[in-house]
Amino acid sequence: MRGGRVVFAGLGFGVDAGGALVLAGPNGSGKSSLLRLMAGLARPAAGVLAWGGVDVAEDPATHRARVHYVGHLDAVKPALTVAENLGFWAALRGGSVGAGGRTRAALEAFGIPHLADVPGRYLSAGQRRRLNLARILAAPAPLWLLDEPKTALDTDAAGRVDAAVASHRAEGGMVVMSTHGGSLPEGAAIVDLAAFPAGMEAAAC
Repeated sequence: MRGGRVVFAGLGFGVDAGGALVLAGPNGSGKSSLLRLMAGLARPAAGVLAWGGVDVAEDPATHRARVHYVGHLDAVKPALTVAENLGFWAALRGGSVGAGGRTRAALEAFGIPHLADVPGRYLSAGQRRRLNLARILAAPAPLWLLDEPKTALDTDAAGRVDAAVASHRAEGGMVVMSTHGGSLPEGAAIVDLAAFPAGMEAAAC
């Protein structure tokens, strides 16, 4: 539910290892709401979100540890440098602090290693987006939840997102993403949330 209103109902889906699921639908159809549910940031009004057949609500801390959620807002701390921002996020998930190891590789994967020492306040919208997306590589997690990840990105950066998603899936990772268009992950299943309007029976959120 959102603001006391049922957003969608009757929805069921699954994502296998190496799989990708694309959430489609017009604004207000519930794409962001569903991603937040999957990230454990909200709970469904009815129905169950399960991992391996176990309700994720039974152990929310474990579920959060296996999920990377990248929403619309780029949570860049303006006083920290690009490397410090990424190191901070990686450390929260047990990764290394600083520009070494996975952190450095994540900056390179998204084409921003030259910005490592630049404070967050000086980044453009596209650069902030690249930095926010670099989190998914700085510390491992099997499930990526990406809310319109290519927003504010140029062609080069969008291609880097595609490459990161393909590599993650090749290693058995899972990706769920919302989109308003553009290229889709190869072989991705598509769920159009406009087909699950409020008022239908079964699980609602």
